[in-house]
Amino acid sequence: MEKQKLRSEIDDKYKWDLSSIYKSDDEFLKELESIKEEIKEVDKYSKTIMSSAENLYNALKLTDNLEMKLEKLYSYAHLHNDEDTSNNKYQKYYGLVINLDSEYSKITSFIIPELMKYDYSKIEEFYKDYPKLKEEYEFVLSDLFRSKKYKLDENVEKALSHLTKAFDNSEDIYSLLTNSDFTYDNIKLEDGKEIELTDSNYSIYISSNNRNIRKSAFDSMYKTYKKYTNTISKCLSNNVEANVCLSKLRGYKSTLSSALFDDNISVDVYNNLITTVSNNLNPLFDYYNYKKKLLNLDELHIYDIFTPVIDEKDKTYTFEEAKKLVIDSLKVLGDDYIKVLESAFNERWIDVYNNKGKRGGAYSSGSYLTKPFLLLNYEGRLNDVSTLAHELGHSMHTYYSCKNNPYQYHGYKIFVAEVASQVNELLLANYILNNSNDKEEKISVLNNLLELYKASLFRQTMFAQFEKEIYEAVENGEILTSDYLCNKYYNINKEYFGDSVVLDEEIKYEWERIPHFYYFFYVYKYATSICAATYIANEILKGNDEIKEKYLKFLTLGGSMYPLDELKTIGIDMTDKKVIEDTIKYFEDILNQFKILSE
Repeated sequence: MEKQKLRSEIDDKYKWDLSSIYKSDDEFLKELESIKEEIKEVDKYSKTIMSSAENLYNALKLTDNLEMKLEKLYSYAHLHNDEDTSNNKYQKYYGLVINLDSEYSKITSFIIPELMKYDYSKIEEFYKDYPKLKEEYEFVLSDLFRSKKYKLDENVEKALSHLTKAFDNSEDIYSLLTNSDFTYDNIKLEDGKEIELTDSNYSIYISSNNRNIRKSAFDSMYKTYKKYTNTISKCLSNNVEANVCLSKLRGYKSTLSSALFDDNISVDVYNNLITTVSNNLNPLFDYYNYKKKLLNLDELHIYDIFTPVIDEKDKTYTFEEAKKLVIDSLKVLGDDYIKVLESAFNERWIDVYNNKGKRGGAYSSGSYLTKPFLLLNYEGRLNDVSTLAHELGHSMHTYYSCKNNPYQYHGYKIFVAEVASQVNELLLANYILNNSNDKEEKISVLNNLLELYKASLFRQTMFAQFEKEIYEAVENGEILTSDYLCNKYYNINKEYFGDSVVLDEEIKYEWERIPHFYYFFYVYKYATSICAATYIANEILKGNDEIKEKYLKFLTLGGSMYPLDELKTIGIDMTDKKVIEDTIKYFEDILNQFKILSE
């Protein structure tokens, strides 16, 4: 077995260059100490922030400046920490920044309560007195005061803030239970050797080509969850009930409307997604039926659906090949986009390979004053090439948002965050399909696209439906017992798998494995993002220059508009079922291409 490399053994050209943030640790520590003193300046506004328009403006400017510096400190510490989590020095630096940020939050905690003592009409008077306040902060302030009608008495708000940790207990208990305390039965491999199943290696064995192994992994996984179903049901029930209670206290029409409020998303968007997808499931059923045919099975069980129908192990890509593929596939976005994209490679924004102690997975992370760095664990598979394109999509979105906005408007919402990354994935996939002479490579790309839509559109919408229905149940006085949750989840699975898959009873415990159900109506964003990205990518590939230019403009908007309004600048209305239906039609087209090539 190949030994995992130490970080010192990785060539520097494959490691990110964090010296562009701070030239040395000493410079970082000097800035850290400086900001400890600077944040004390905020206190001078604790009694005067609303005494004049100029005071409010100056306070906002000061906090923006401090937050920029804090985020820069955080970037340096957390990126260094993630490149080798065993490095005690950067563990310490990371802790120092977290502590400083906590102190900053305490010092600035008076700002919103002080503003909320007034009506927005007071701010409008300030705009007349001090035009710069309106020019630079109107959207920030109008958005803040939008929530005023849902704010409670100051003392109640203070009490609720002290209870925040208690409200989070359910998720914390769930996380500790499933990550630390769970043990699973061993499973037997083909050579007769027994191996301990873990949450980490489950994905390997549930996708095994050996049906006995994947069934054994499936049974072992859900046998354990069944054992703890009452405890986990209580965790989720408490979490849901707390959110319902807080939403009612604040006067929201529903818990769903409360969850969507910050992004200013209409509940029509959420409901339109669920209704449209659930009414158009036949292409998904067709996909499962074809998978059953390729796997040569009489019945496709739920534990069979993750089994690969093609063998991708022989096709690998060097990082240089991946770089060329990604750049070539994105040239359709224009010269400026490519020039910036090449900077990501030339200026070493990317930490490419795995090393001992490095954090797993992949992400894009940066701040207003830093480059948008990328962490990868590149292994050379097609999925790794796609991940490179995906994370570069995030980084390019961040780059353009920071470049074209003042600090207070640079941060875009999660609702639109996955759009740019998935546009890049789709453009890469289509480039390979149109330029490769390798039939097996094309089949792999089509297969990956099918899996992408299955996971991002259909599966996440199914999760969104489950989440919506259990919240509505609690709002209507239902108690979320383990039987209720398991039966509800099982019946929704029946809807999304139809007659094409044998729905083994153990799947009714799968909801217990989904931590996103503690994230308060989060999962639907994956589905809306893939729909928006599909529209954009397909229009660009058709040569629609108008949509391309609108998309490039969209990348520059940051947080200067609400997410739905940002998408409307491209021509996408997420309350319209057509954008979702067109995405499902595209999934169907991919499936037909896949059938032709794989026959």
